[in-house]
This record gives sequence, structure tokens and C-alpha cells, in this order.
Amino acid sequence: MTVTEPIEDARPNQSLSTAAARNLATTTKSVPQMQGISSRWLLRVLPWVQAAGGVYRVNRRMSYAIGDGRVTFTSTGAQVRVVPQELRELPPLRGVEDDELLVALSERFDQREYAPGDVIVEFGHQADQVYLIAHGKVCKTGTGQYGDQTVLGSLADGDYFGEQSIVDPAGIWEYTVKAVTPCTVLSLPRTDVDRLAEQSGQLRAHIDALRASSGQPQNRHGEAEIEVSSGHSGEPLLPGTFVDYELSPREYELSVAQTVLRVHSRVADLYNQPMDQVEQQLRLTVEALRERQENELVNNREFGLLHNADLKQRIHTRSGPPTPDDLDDLLTTVWKDPTVMLAHPRAIAAFGQECNRRGIYPQSVDLAGHQVPAWRGIPLLPCNKIPISDTRTTSIMLLRTGEERQGVIGLHQTGLPDEYQPGLSVRFMGISDQAIISYLVSAYYSAAVLVPDALGILENVEIGREG
Repeated sequence: MTVTEPIEDARPNQSLSTAAARNLATTTKSVPQMQGISSRWLLRVLPWVQAAGGVYRVNRRMSYAIGDGRVTFTSTGAQVRVVPQELRELPPLRGVEDDELLVALSERFDQREYAPGDVIVEFGHQADQVYLIAHGKVCKTGTGQYGDQTVLGSLADGDYFGEQSIVDPAGIWEYTVKAVTPCTVLSLPRTDVDRLAEQSGQLRAHIDALRASSGQPQNRHGEAEIEVSSGHSGEPLLPGTFVDYELSPREYELSVAQTVLRVHSRVADLYNQPMDQVEQQLRLTVEALRERQENELVNNREFGLLHNADLKQRIHTRSGPPTPDDLDDLLTTVWKDPTVMLAHPRAIAAFGQECNRRGIYPQSVDLAGHQVPAWRGIPLLPCNKIPISDTRTTSIMLLRTGEERQGVIGLHQTGLPDEYQPGLSVRFMGISDQAIISYLVSAYYSAAVLVPDALGILENVEIGREG
């Protein structure tokens, strides 16, 4: 069979072809697009406060809090050891300066393994050991008013309990601790601490001073008490008082994100229509700086919110995925006028899936003209700067914002030379011998948590578990 080639239409055009016409037409085009631009909700919801001099000092009342950190471990095979210096994170050992003493304490810890459901300590028994959680999650439960079991909270990697047994030899366990997942736990008997205190005058003096200081009047937040009399009659002697302040308040210095934008003068001169090339280059550069700014406000180890939340304000999920119960628990950490929640978009999706399983349909709220998801009326906003770990866990943040509400605030300085946006300047640096124009683009910013209960974190939120 012979294949016949199609015969092209040899007739001449009777009008101008579209291909030729395009040579004379002006193409309709968009400005340069950039996929890396996000909604940057954190920058939008934070109230920005002027930090004159580049520093913002947070003055607080005197607090007697001794220590509140998490403990770090090292492992060799299956053997786990606590880093000796990390024992200073335990409140009773904060301020112990002798490293050799901490080494001696660390060597007295015993490693134990627990399976899910195992009881580690039981309510009513003598509290005679300190426990450090090297790996896994445990649940604290206690007896309620009518004899039923009440969940008191969860603890995970780096947390500890029973530290007060070092100071109080007559204490009992006021809760039961059970393993939720396979756990590796290090325990230190109080008798070993007592033996070491008999050999070390420094440890003995430290514990004695700690017991004496525990009687100082303070409120439930650890702040020095303000003595006030009420409900009296007649002419009683009224208490005298004063409000003590921290002697070394924290200062937040403005951080900076900078880059040098370079544009060839030939491009700026000849290819500046219909769009200003320098303006478009600058627009995308500023977008990239603002993205970096939000990332630093979340993740910077000095002032980032994930690293500056008080450890008492960090809680764990009950079962792994973010459930309505978990978000309710998070709301209790910032219960005084919470403003907004921030989570990775995948964490928001995981929360929606948990709501669907329970037949719950959260309402949305209007925020700056946008309909956004919410829980208990608090907006739940996406923030892709909150990291997701290799094991598919992330965090959800809850903030109270505003200086007048003792919340979380953003810091910047306006009135900069060559200011392009508030807190961001674009400074002309000159033209090189290669005819390249340079601009220094700088953004100055930081964030401050005015009081600890202005920021709560729900940690170890699982987003990849199959239900």
C-alpha cells in the first residue's frame, strides 16, 4: 500500500498572517512572578514597636524561678548517658558550678526501659528518685475530686520529674506516670544524692540554701509576692510592701537581613519600558528579605518564637496527631486573651482530618477581609516557616500580641536613611568600573515575648500518621 503525503494548501494568503502580525504587536506581559512569596501572616499580625537605639529592654518583676530547662543526652549503642552540665537544668541543681560534682551525679543514674502502659511511678508512694526522659513519651495522671483519673499532662524527650525529691526527703508522688510509647528513662535515687552530699560540702551547702530560699513569699508564677491586706475591719496594722524588679532584664537587639542588589546600567537605561527594571529587581529582593525576616522570627535561636517560649508553656499532644483536645490544652497556656494560632499548612490539614474523624466542623472567622480557619474563635493561620522534622512532626504556636496586653511584639526601627519600607532601607552604593549599579538592601527586626504566658507551643505534632 502506498502512503500518500497530504498536499499543502498552495493558495496565497489573502491577509497578513498572525505570525507576521506579532512582530508589530506589543506583547501583554506580567510583572516577574516569584513562587517563594507566602502570606507571611506572622509579620501581619504582630504589632510593631519602635526600638530606639536598636535595643528593646523587657523589665519584669523579680522571679525566684531557679531552673526550668530540658536535659540533653549522649548515646553509645544502646547505652544512654546524661550530659553532666545539663543537670543544671534541674531546678535544684541550678547554680552548681563544680563540673566534677555534676559528673559524679551523672554517673549514678541508672538506665531503665519501659513498654507502653508500664507504670513508672505510682500515686501515693514515696518520691525518692529523680527521673530523666531520654526518649519516648509518658503521661501524668492523678486522682480527681470524685476518685476518677485526671490527665495532668504529658512529658517527652528531655523532660524530667521528681526533681523536688532532692530537696524534700519526705515527699510522696502526687501523680502516676505511665509510658505512652516505648521509653528510655534515667533514674537517680535520692540516697545517692545524700551520700554525695556527705562527701561534698558544696553540694550540701547548695541543698541547704535551696531549702531555706523555698520559704520566700511568691505567687504561683514564681514572682516576688506583693503583700496586700483585704477584708479587715477596725484599725489593723497594714502590711508594707514594694514591687521588686529583675536586676538584669533581658534586652533584645535588632537583627539584620541584608543583600546587595546589582543591576547593569545598560539594562536600567535601555530596557526600562514598559516596566522599571530596577523597581522590579528591588520588589523581588524585598520579598525575599521579608520571607527571611519571618523565618528568623520563627526559628532564630536568639529571638525566634520557637526557641523563646518558656518551657512551662510547651505542651505535647495526647496521642500524636493534632486533635481538638490538644488545641484546647494549648489554649489553656495562653488563656488570657489569645490572639492567633500559627501552624504549618500540613499541620492545619492534619487537624482538619482529626476534626473530620470526630464529626466536628470548625468555624472560620474574618481576619483582615480573609476567611480563615479558626478554633474556639481563635484564627488558625498558615506559616510555612514552622519546620517539619524528618520524622514528620511539627509545632503549633499560640500568641497573645500587643505591648499593652503584655504579649508578643515585633521590633523594628523606622526613620532609617533611605527608608523604602518601615524598618527596611535601600541605599545606593555607587557604580562600578564595569558599569554595574549596586544597592544595599537592609531589613532590621526582632521579636520580644513580654511575659512567659504570652506564647504557648504544642510540640511533637504528628502530621503523617495514618488513622
